[in-house]
Amino acid sequence: MAASVLNKIEYLVLMVAAFASRTNVSEALAYRYLSQYGALALCDKHYGIMHTLSLEENIETLQAYCQRKAAESESRESSLAMPSESRLDEVKGGKL
Repeated sequence: MAASVLNKIEYLVLMVAAFASRTNVSEALAYRYLSQYGALALCDKHYGIMHTLSLEENIETLQAYCQRKAAESESRESSLAMPSESRLDEVKGGKL
């Protein structure tokens, strides 16, 4: 296996372990969380830059990224599940 691939794998493993430690969760849970919100794909895509930054800065970035993705996901789910009251008023008033 090429050294660049091994370096990237080691980096991703380090990020998962550091994230788990910072958030006080198991590494398995940290992996699932980071994977669910696309943070590991982000690390893979931007490895060339991210591996040059501090571990602390990267963990903060991943945490903020996942929180944004989670909020977007919740927002999307709630808008699909139930229209807002103002949206319901528009429908009832025949504006739509």
